[in-house]
Amino acid sequence: MIPNDKLLDLTGKAAIVTGGCQGIGYGISQRLAEAGAKVVMADRDEQAGEKAALELSQNGREVKQVRCDVSIESDVKNLVEETVGAFGGVDILVNNAGIFPSIPLSQMSEADFEKVINVNLKGVFLCTKYVSQQMIKQGRGGKIINITSIDALHPSTIGLAHYDASKHGAWGFTKNVAIELAPHKIWVNAIAPGGVITPGVMKMQQGAPAPQGVDMKKLMEAFLNKIPMHRMGEPDDIGKVALFLASDMSSYMTGAQIVVDGGALLS
Repeated sequence: MIPNDKLLDLTGKAAIVTGGCQGIGYGISQRLAEAGAKVVMADRDEQAGEKAALELSQNGREVKQVRCDVSIESDVKNLVEETVGAFGGVDILVNNAGIFPSIPLSQMSEADFEKVINVNLKGVFLCTKYVSQQMIKQGRGGKIINITSIDALHPSTIGLAHYDASKHGAWGFTKNVAIELAPHKIWVNAIAPGGVITPGVMKMQQGAPAPQGVDMKKLMEAFLNKIPMHRMGEPDDIGKVALFLASDMSSYMTGAQIVVDGGALLS
């Protein structure tokens, strides 16, 4: 039996967190690094990535930033190669990268729909495919954590039909891949966050340009009123659950989805 003080110890593990330089991804990167993991923060924003990696590399933590667009296969292959080159392998993958532009169906173009699907769903597929291949090659198992959304279970607001489609897809993908990878001791689970204060959400709240007919401020107020805990989540609320799934605390879990929403789905 693993002692309690070792259950959350990720020393010697190498982790990739996509979209890991800000918001939920940064909160997850922080927790994994604090637990001793070597963390690769993959993000399209190279400048933000360098800043975030510098912050997390304090106190002797091993953190690396790699520029990556998860919707591009060559970028994902390079991400895995860079991680293996820097840290010797990959033990943990967190598929967190995602976008959520609010666009009503009547105004949504084919390009709008494809962009969200490419990042939020195709990106999960590509990263899981190439990281799991590396994990199988290593022969020591691994943990894959997909960040879905409560929208994978129930729509939260209008204007997110493409986002909801991508998150339902990510949840279905999680369950099927969990079956396929279990013989290799690779556990695949998901976290479904509710409303979390991130740069993207703050931009919406502060009156960023919205599509015609959509009052983002009113939408956000209505959503907050549905949360029994009466607060939005913080990135660390998701980071702590990601640490649980990345650690030995979740040794008998695969194909599961943990809802972290302050009770929002109850309403």
